[in-house]
Amino acid sequence: MKKYRFYSLALVAALTYACNSPAPENKTEAGSTTQEAPVGGQEAVQDNDSQKDVVKIAIGSADHTTLVAALKQADLVTVLSNAGPFTVFAPTNEAFNKLPKGTVEDLMKPENKAKLQDILEYHVSVGVFKPEMFQDGQTINQANSKNISLSVKDGKIMVNNQANIIASIPAANGIIHVIDAVLVPTDH
Repeated sequence: MKKYRFYSLALVAALTYACNSPAPENKTEAGSTTQEAPVGGQEAVQDNDSQKDVVKIAIGSADHTTLVAALKQADLVTVLSNAGPFTVFAPTNEAFNKLPKGTVEDLMKPENKAKLQDILEYHVSVGVFKPEMFQDGQTINQANSKNISLSVKDGKIMVNNQANIIASIPAANGIIHVIDAVLVPTDH
């Protein structure tokens, strides 16, 4: 019994020391020290070995730079970097270019952040919906609480009768369906 008490005390002492140890320090040119604080959420984790999450896949795609800029402007990067699972319908840059001139620039203004968030959340479902799960006439509730509808004909999948799924990419926290049009909720 004394042996277990000794190990328990040693464990408590080690944990207390670890929890109370100071954060790493950096020396500045003037010789003073500063303490480093972690910056960012899950998206800030550096991991080159594991499968990438939906945000990291989008960031690595030259065809999704507008989407990534919009996610950053809408403060949705951290949310979509978390565990999920998420199904993301990801419009390409070309899809954003199909919108009326000035639409993207207007949505990126700080005063339109809520509208941008609503539109981007209309592209995200909670859960993983693989292509083989889609059925003609199916509706899926999106993160903004509005529904999208799917049509499946001859193996081709269309969202809201306007966007074709042109590729599907599995991610660590869900799946990305690359689409060729931007989905806009009917109230916009």
